Amino acid sequence: MAQRKRQLVSDELSEAALRLLALKGFDAVTIDEIAATAGVSKRTFFRYFASKEDVVVRFLADMGSGMRAELASRPIEERPSVALRHTVWVPVAACADHFDRALRVVQLILRTPALRARFLERQDQWRDDLAAELAQRLGLDPDTDLYPRLAAGMALTAFDTVLRRWSDSDGAQDPAELTAQAFATIVPALDSIE
Repeated sequence: MAQRKRQLVSDELSEAALRLLALKGFDAVTIDEIAATAGVSKRTFFRYFASKEDVVVRFLADMGSGMRAELASRPIEERPSVALRHTVWVPVAACADHFDRALRVVQLILRTPALRARFLERQDQWRDDLAAELAQRLGLDPDTDLYPRLAAGMALTAFDTVLRRWSDSDGAQDPAELTAQAFATIVPALDSIE
């Protein structure tokens, strides 16, 4: 029961912080304001997060773990391009499902240099995780075979490009269509593995 309560408080803090950060901008929001919006003390905020940036980093970490779980759950006989497209679609679909908030959070991340740097840092970790998962699926050695890391990198570049285009268009471009276009471009390289 205590773990469930902690998760609820963490979720409420995350939601309040992301909503405020997206609405007002990263520098304009204080931790006091986030805590007040979530109905907790500043001290409680610091039990869950080290900083405002940490809220966004956790949001990104959840995105990455969702992608790795999706890739691991894909049928083993599936072509790499199909498995990776589904993998990348998980966070893109989550953004599309929570359109207004997700668009503002994505724009906040892409337009705030410190957050963009953390996003790129996270993508490096995701690349390693997805490469390890791909190597295992394909029976390759991630330390000697180039394919897993290159394929993971291409998929994440497609993901990043889709988010940028969607963000730059203020949500006017359809994320599903952008994802289809991005993967149409990289399918030949992804499926060239023998």
